[in-house]
Amino acid sequence: MPDTFKPRTAEEARDVVRWAAAEHEPLEIVGQASKRALGRPVQAGHLLDMSQLSGIELYEPAELILTALPGTPIAEIEAALAAAGQELAFDPLDYGPLLGQPAGLGTLGGVVAANLAGSKRLKHGAARDHVLGMEAISGRGEIFKSGGRVVKNVTGYDLPRTLTGSWGTLAVATCLTLKVLPRAETEATFLLSGLSDADAALAMTAAMGASAEVSAAAHLPENAANRLAARGHALPGPSTLLRLEGFGPSVDYRFEQLRGLLGARAGVTRIEVEPSRALWRAVRDAEAFAGTGDLVWRISVAPTAGPAVVAQLAEAFACTAFYDWSGGLVWLAVPGEEARAEEIRAAIAAVGGGHATLVRAPAPLRSAIPVFQPQPAPLAALSARLKEQFDPHGILNPGRMTAGH
Repeated sequence: MPDTFKPRTAEEARDVVRWAAAEHEPLEIVGQASKRALGRPVQAGHLLDMSQLSGIELYEPAELILTALPGTPIAEIEAALAAAGQELAFDPLDYGPLLGQPAGLGTLGGVVAANLAGSKRLKHGAARDHVLGMEAISGRGEIFKSGGRVVKNVTGYDLPRTLTGSWGTLAVATCLTLKVLPRAETEATFLLSGLSDADAALAMTAAMGASAEVSAAAHLPENAANRLAARGHALPGPSTLLRLEGFGPSVDYRFEQLRGLLGARAGVTRIEVEPSRALWRAVRDAEAFAGTGDLVWRISVAPTAGPAVVAQLAEAFACTAFYDWSGGLVWLAVPGEEARAEEIRAAIAAVGGGHATLVRAPAPLRSAIPVFQPQPAPLAALSARLKEQFDPHGILNPGRMTAGH
């Protein structure tokens, strides 16, 4: 049998999976492979390339739904939505440049498999919260459907949510339906300059708790801000960013609300719509760490706990960080060849818990340590039972998330 399979239909993909299950031949599943270097190296001798299953099958702007095949580029979907004044509100990040790939390679299947989200996750959730229905192939080689094509549908909704974020280890998606939302008429970024990490966390928390309807909040300490400034973004040193979206007069009014709430803390700058959108793409995609040789971690903790985690780690080893999700998401760059996984996860435990994912590292290192946050024993047992039900022969992306599974 060939090393690479490129099915053009769901039925062809099903036949490949059936063969693999019968022969106990593991498959690595990819779209455009833009995230292939994220997670543990897959232990498989065959590649199931889903890039030929591409195209928008159904788009009904009035009903706020879109159905597309898994190999459809996200860039194609976003262009179709933008033409109708709509968007994927969870704003999926593009891992390509961070992982040494060109921007814009990501596919719909990859976005759902990884449960991606951008800086607006606090307001709109992640991909999991926008998947309405799914057709997929189990590891038994069976095509199944769950969910539907209406926003209010609830029947079978839990199954798409379960499969979203499973990194292709439970099933191979062949068709996906998502809800979409109207795109904001305009936006602006409220920028506070010169705050420390701890003060920025307090400012972001205050802004998110106010009535200004902030859609995203991030803080770039001086090192990260300088890296983005070198890439053309106008940032005056340490920068705390608050995103405001909506109709023009509403954005103006809420900007002044934030000035009254936070303006005494630091200097205030307004970034207008196009530079604002470009800046938030850079924050979303961790552009400050693209093109460097550092190892990169994504750390998720309580929003006010991020600075304490970074401060503890900075005392132990050299590192650079910035904050998204109002401080709840910490991007951490670690120079050298040592991942520091035990120290990072100990720092997370010290502030009440969270998750740490090793996003960028050489394959040998990703094979040697837990890339994803180890699960507590009861949750790990549940995950193992799910794997047994969906992929009893262990042929789908084995080893991607944990060793041997």
